[in-house]
Amino acid sequence: MRLKQDVSPVVVIIFRLVVWLYSLISYLPYLLLRSSNSQSFSECSRRVKARSISGHPSGPYRDVGALRALATCLQPGVSTLDRVFESSVCRNPHLDCLGTRELLSEEDETQEDGRVFKKVILGEYRWMSYDQVYKEVRAFGSGLAALGQKPLKNIAIFCETRAEWIIVAQACFMYNFPLVTLYSTLGGPAIAHGLNEAEVSHIITSKELLETKLKNILLEVPRLRHIIVVDDKLKSGSEYPRGISVHSMAAVKRLGAHPENVSRQRRPPCASDVAVIMYTSGSTGMPKGVMISHSNIIAGITGMAERIPNLGEDDTYIGYLPLAHVLELSAEMVCLANGCRIGYSSPQTLADQEIMDRIYKNVMLKVEEMSVFQRTLFLWAYNYKMEQLAMGYSTPLCDRLVFRKVRALLGGRLRVLLSGGAPLSAATQRFMNICFCCPVGQGYGLTETCGAGTISQLWDYSTGRVGAPLVCCEVQLKDWIEGGYRSTDRPCPRGEILVGGPNVTMGYYKNKEKNTEHFFVDKKGQRWFCTGDIGEFHGDGCLKIIDRKKDLVKLQAGEYVSLGKVEAVLKNCALVDNICAYANSEESYVIGFVVPNQKKLLALAERKCIRGLWEELCNNPVIEEEVLKVITETALKAQLESFEIPRKIRLSVEPWTPETGLVTDAFKLKRKELKTHYQNDIERMYGAK
Repeated sequence: MRLKQDVSPVVVIIFRLVVWLYSLISYLPYLLLRSSNSQSFSECSRRVKARSISGHPSGPYRDVGALRALATCLQPGVSTLDRVFESSVCRNPHLDCLGTRELLSEEDETQEDGRVFKKVILGEYRWMSYDQVYKEVRAFGSGLAALGQKPLKNIAIFCETRAEWIIVAQACFMYNFPLVTLYSTLGGPAIAHGLNEAEVSHIITSKELLETKLKNILLEVPRLRHIIVVDDKLKSGSEYPRGISVHSMAAVKRLGAHPENVSRQRRPPCASDVAVIMYTSGSTGMPKGVMISHSNIIAGITGMAERIPNLGEDDTYIGYLPLAHVLELSAEMVCLANGCRIGYSSPQTLADQEIMDRIYKNVMLKVEEMSVFQRTLFLWAYNYKMEQLAMGYSTPLCDRLVFRKVRALLGGRLRVLLSGGAPLSAATQRFMNICFCCPVGQGYGLTETCGAGTISQLWDYSTGRVGAPLVCCEVQLKDWIEGGYRSTDRPCPRGEILVGGPNVTMGYYKNKEKNTEHFFVDKKGQRWFCTGDIGEFHGDGCLKIIDRKKDLVKLQAGEYVSLGKVEAVLKNCALVDNICAYANSEESYVIGFVVPNQKKLLALAERKCIRGLWEELCNNPVIEEEVLKVITETALKAQLESFEIPRKIRLSVEPWTPETGLVTDAFKLKRKELKTHYQNDIERMYGAK
């Protein structure tokens, strides 16, 4: 995607001349220094990365390095997560392991629309070494055992992402306590459902979640006996139901350090034991618990680690996504296995700025505010670098002169960016490549596959794809006749994505019906998961996600509309922060619910001379019509079919956050809840024909 320039011919000529001279001077040394074995980005991108081992276009497809056998572990003989961490501690005892920024102060900050957010002021990072973390892990696990927690009996964690979360997890892995994970944004009924289904007697949580959520449902969880709070100071004067004891994490560690508890022999886990029961975010109803064994997680992180070369003690990972999500947990397990350090921060300081699509929009808004000279320079450098990347060349002069300040927005030291959980648009991916001067990898996986499926190679600068299968798994395409997808399709085989391998989990907890529906074992004894996602394999063995079975709606006239496809296209519209496309099989057109970009919408209102409060603007039919025009233009540019383009929209006053219950903790749309929330608007948009 080229960016449009307000071109000043003189400036462009001068800049082109400088870059041309630099390229001419640097090209000869580049040719001399380049080894005969090295390849450009474009040459690497064209390399075959996976092949069908059956020779049939349906697959299964494997990474070219795993054609003979799938990878199962990081190190021979290290088959459980406690041993993976112990091995890392032995190699890196004095290296930084987990870091937390000191909380200096909190203050309320009022937004333009009147909403109030809590702003946190944070200090420098304070780091714990691998050896210090290991000692805390042992003490806490010993303390849990002293409180009556038994091996192979479930224990729950309901907590925000922080260093204590990982310490708890490692303690449970070490003492063979299956860890039940729950999203911190789940509502009361979903929390109670998970705790009761898993029959937990011990839970680890934070002071805030205990007071705001957990406390309200304690009477609904009759088996619960012990609540361990990770914060140092417990709130005094709180009343809890009879029979429930509340402890601080520090007190449990002190208990575990008593000589009689330290000397108590622990029962180490086996590779096949359940390590985690991970409850999903519940996008289609009550959360389902996914049983994940030690060997499942180790296989998954083995595949992930292979795609991120040279991971080691010089790398720092920023931890802020929910650790109750398999992608974040797996990513942090990869880092700990390779001696990296993990720095945690408050989601309030990161969540809105670290989501890549939002970064793209924010930077482009700043570009629009530049002077004509600055904007012309930036846009020309952007388009020039895009051309060079397409040819397989780097642009060190542009990186230093133009993109250094943009890169500094995320610290200036980024080596790798990985995106997963939701599709990243090609425009955003290329934008991040160019402006942040580092590879942007896309991945695909699910809780049911330990987050492992595919990840693009870091030297593959192609866009819109999720890469080749990881070395721990293989991917098959299954024909979906109703949707019109077959493995015999040309030019690319298409079908429902099935993932098989040692990373495929043990199934859903206490849910035989769903297990039969989504999992199966082949003749060789390998487990497979049917994802419900539709993909196509390209000639180089890379996968592209093109549809989802559940998102396909048949309109009244018989046309099939992929709601996910429509949403992915329209999210590129500058006026759109989020969108949910909706279609009813009894109707002939698509409608949409839109969370507008506040800055862009206010500018639109000013141009149209429309005044009012934020809520009044969102409810204004003229504004609604103008936004629909812009959305339609975006859809037409992306070559959506006329029946795929929303004909009517509703602007949302409030953003969709996990707290509203309209999106999951991973910000995936909850279509059922959105439909209920906007039911009156649906009737209006379909009723007034």
